[in-house]
Amino acid sequence: MGLTSSNTSQNKERKPTGEGKSTGAVQAYWVVFAGLLTVILSYASIQAGGLKQGMLLWLGLLLGFTLFHARFGFTSAFRRFMAVGNGEAIRAHMLMLAVASTLFAIIFAADVTLFGGSPVGNVSPVGVSLIVGAFIFGIGMQLGNGCASGTLYAVGGGRSEMFLTLIAFIVGSVFGAYHFDFWMNLPAFKPFSLATSTGLGWFGGWGIQMIILGGITWLTFKVEKKRRPPKMAPIPGAKGWTRVIRGSWPILTAAVVLAVLNAATLLVKGSPWGITSAFALWGSKAAQAMGVDVTQWGYWAGEKAAPLNQSVFMDGTSVMDFGLIVGALAASTLGGVFLLKKVPLRTAAAAIIGGLLMGYGARLAFGCNIGAYFSGIASFSLHGYVWAIMAMLGTFFALYIRPLFGLSVPKSTDKFCS
Repeated sequence: MGLTSSNTSQNKERKPTGEGKSTGAVQAYWVVFAGLLTVILSYASIQAGGLKQGMLLWLGLLLGFTLFHARFGFTSAFRRFMAVGNGEAIRAHMLMLAVASTLFAIIFAADVTLFGGSPVGNVSPVGVSLIVGAFIFGIGMQLGNGCASGTLYAVGGGRSEMFLTLIAFIVGSVFGAYHFDFWMNLPAFKPFSLATSTGLGWFGGWGIQMIILGGITWLTFKVEKKRRPPKMAPIPGAKGWTRVIRGSWPILTAAVVLAVLNAATLLVKGSPWGITSAFALWGSKAAQAMGVDVTQWGYWAGEKAAPLNQSVFMDGTSVMDFGLIVGALAASTLGGVFLLKKVPLRTAAAAIIGGLLMGYGARLAFGCNIGAYFSGIASFSLHGYVWAIMAMLGTFFALYIRPLFGLSVPKSTDKFCS
């Protein structure tokens, strides 16, 4: 591919805090802190929105716990596949999407949710904004060393630079909301669903979905056969049943768990798992507090402005984001690997630039690796596939930029941890 680095150490994939390490002693004080946060957030969520919000918080906790234990990545999965052809994590994505699609099809066909109303999928238009936004997001997640879910669980896991990424992510989301009208006025096709737009129904759409996901899985094997990349090794950790709480989880196990939790989110919330709309809300609230009239922006026009005047605990996405961070904090401290470190200047710069690009790109692309890619495809939306293609292209472009910030580019001689 022609990617080189003058520094040999850059050619090895850097591991996030705790990755590749054996489980340490339980960090009791941090575990207690995570427990207290859980109690406080549970109380605040239930007070604001009743049982539904409390359930969403706990779904977020479970998602964060799962993501951290499996180090389940979207950023690293895209990077390894584009750089050296390792498709193991991509195949885990396909399993996750297949299981989620099956569960979503059942829920959509039944047309019920736990708290009333019909379930609504993440089905969005395919147009200029999606193409540009997903491409920008792909670059951003490779510079920020984490996607939307990765940023949140890495913050909970103690990766210091990811605090910078999160702040920049929120700022980028605000600018994306500010420019929202401009991008929405550019050419786009109407939202297209493999189930409803084709007239095949949910289970006909499910059949098409399985063929596509199976085809992508086959493609990863073909690429690996040609490029012969290194295999992924399990992360060292606890054994036996202790592994559930303190060890590392197999990536395929995590894929199934994440799919089930997303389906549970659809049942409870009435819509699938998303992350970045909360960032736009938090940032816009902050801008509003500083005297900016964000209600004049198209993103917050009309009824969409209601969350600006409500508690963030009324917003299901925000509550789940809070839970995700705390769930990852609990997982990392139970495993004894939570550790804040000094952030090198170039790493900090990459984190900030990456966060800004992801925040802005997510607003243009109707979501991130979760809301657009995971939940979009699971909702049978064509835009989820387009998002994945453009984010992959953004990832490829970012491989040439990462060394400028001292970030690694995978090589065929590297060893990877799952």
